[in-house]
Amino acid sequence: MKKILQDLSLEELETLVLSLGEKKFRASQLYTGLMLGKAISSVNIPAGLRERLLNEYEDLPVKIIKTLKSTDGTQKYLFALADGNVIEGVLMSYKYGNTQCVSTQVGCRMGCKFCASTLGGLVRNLTSGEILSQVLAVNAANGGNLSKRAVTNLVLMGSGEPLDNYQSVITFLKCVSAEGGINISPRNISLSTCGLVPKIYDLADTGLPVNLTISLHQTTDEGRARTMPVAKKYSIAEILKACDYYFNKTGRRYIFEYTLIHGENCEKEHAQGLINLLKGKPCHINLIRLNEVKERSLKALDEKAAYRFLGMLEKGGLSATLRRQIGSDIGGACGQLRADYLK
Repeated sequence: MKKILQDLSLEELETLVLSLGEKKFRASQLYTGLMLGKAISSVNIPAGLRERLLNEYEDLPVKIIKTLKSTDGTQKYLFALADGNVIEGVLMSYKYGNTQCVSTQVGCRMGCKFCASTLGGLVRNLTSGEILSQVLAVNAANGGNLSKRAVTNLVLMGSGEPLDNYQSVITFLKCVSAEGGINISPRNISLSTCGLVPKIYDLADTGLPVNLTISLHQTTDEGRARTMPVAKKYSIAEILKACDYYFNKTGRRYIFEYTLIHGENCEKEHAQGLINLLKGKPCHINLIRLNEVKERSLKALDEKAAYRFLGMLEKGGLSATLRRQIGSDIGGACGQLRADYLK
């Protein structure tokens, strides 16, 4: 596989074109074209420069090869990478804008039992440019440009654990929020992690004010370990301590994702456990009804019971919402489309 030109910042592109004997302004032409989701072969630059770039860099590192549209407006994308691997993403429409769910790895090694991304394990990390190219492709496919984006918000919650690909993700966050590019503010970006504690501290120290989201899903370490192997390494107490550090560093409240799984984590004692853990902390809880994965035995909680659980949390003084279930008719859970494609 060739190198990925989208890995480079504008300043790095300037250094590259100057090294090739071209004038500095060619970097801006090239950068603008790439940020519009164009292939190198489609950018308006001299033929000689284009040829030299194509000798070393992939023409278009991420391509949309399949799109599924839900009755609720959700769109799911299957992307082909230059090495033949595939990843996926989702575009969700809300009143405030369009949120894209972005993948950071091909597969995942975290082993969470409710997630289809882990079924084949981790294949490889994505480069920062491959992560960015997903956003550029979906923005272009939906008629967006750099002045009026079709993608307004991002969540790093597709295939892969973002903090397990830490350096590429940090570079991506800087590139996707850069002026002159697609320029999505870090405050409009959420990073979802299963709780890699040392990397939460590292993320806090970068000063990037992204929304930190933790996949919690249980109220005890023992219960969490049944569906999330990472719980055997990092305790809930360690995660909470890291989250408090993140809040003190960034001033951003943190969010807990809590997937409601029938018979696992949604009884009265679980609600009380969350209240005991989180009351008084600068956090919010997103309750999610499970998108069932056919390769797993876990079952979703019905809507009435989900609202009952939400009511218990609110009565206990917690800030919580029940996320509307979207994309279930097109395999909305992380990794489902990719898993089906690879069969």
